[in-house]
Amino acid sequence: MAGAIPNSHDANGRRQSGESNPAVKWTLIGITVLFLALFLVLPLAAIFTEAFRKGTSVYFASLTDPIALSAIKLTLLVSLIVVPLNAVFGIAIAWAVSKFNFVGRSFLISMIDLPFAVSPVIAGLVFVLLFGRQGWFGPWLDGNNMKIIFAVPGIVLATMFVTFPFVARELIPLMQEQGSDEELAALSLGAGGWQIFWRVTVPNIKWGLFYGLILCNARAMGEFGAVSVVSGHIRGQTNTIPLHVEILYNEYNFSAAFAVASILALLALTTLAVKSFVEWKIRIKGPQVLQKEKNHEH
Repeated sequence: MAGAIPNSHDANGRRQSGESNPAVKWTLIGITVLFLALFLVLPLAAIFTEAFRKGTSVYFASLTDPIALSAIKLTLLVSLIVVPLNAVFGIAIAWAVSKFNFVGRSFLISMIDLPFAVSPVIAGLVFVLLFGRQGWFGPWLDGNNMKIIFAVPGIVLATMFVTFPFVARELIPLMQEQGSDEELAALSLGAGGWQIFWRVTVPNIKWGLFYGLILCNARAMGEFGAVSVVSGHIRGQTNTIPLHVEILYNEYNFSAAFAVASILALLALTTLAVKSFVEWKIRIKGPQVLQKEKNHEH
């Protein structure tokens, strides 16, 4: 037939043209490996090489510096606050949009993606406009001795804004695909709301929830733009790890900068390892769910 693709076959198990050409296969693999090596492996290797360039003593001295320890503690504190809150809000929103139909549902789903579309710097400026000394609520906050901007609460709010979609976006398609049959069955058997949630819903979404929390935590620890605007860069008080790295680098203290940056790199590698484990569990769970459904049918 004119215009037919050479060596192409139909979908009944016969090979397609790309599969019959090893050159195409290995070319694509080579391009992928080269891209990963240049843009992922090489930068990570450079971080650890520069971090240990002056020896382990300088490396550990940079990490145990009081200001560096303060930045590490603040980063962990913000993550410990933001991730659980995003888990609660993410589950609530995913439950609402996947289990119920209501006016404004499509608009709410679109709004969930807003932090992906807005620059983190703009998000930080919005919080300054709202809670800064000259902002909308600034006079009231000053009158009640409350400080949000250039303090930990502002960092938490900015980080929550940029990380908000991760949990919800993982759970919404998962809960929509699962439907409400199991919850309705539990309800018909007399189970209460909390029993249904903990014994039916959570087991079904636990790996998707865990995956969303991993992504949320990784972004929370590495956030720079929004936090930079609301933090004020106060050393030992409002500097997170990314901000501390920037200050050290601008001061030409490269060894210390890369030493502290290696903490973020280690966190990223740990996140990647946990993420791979969760994806593996999800792949294993898929056939188990299908088998379970077949058993129910029989």
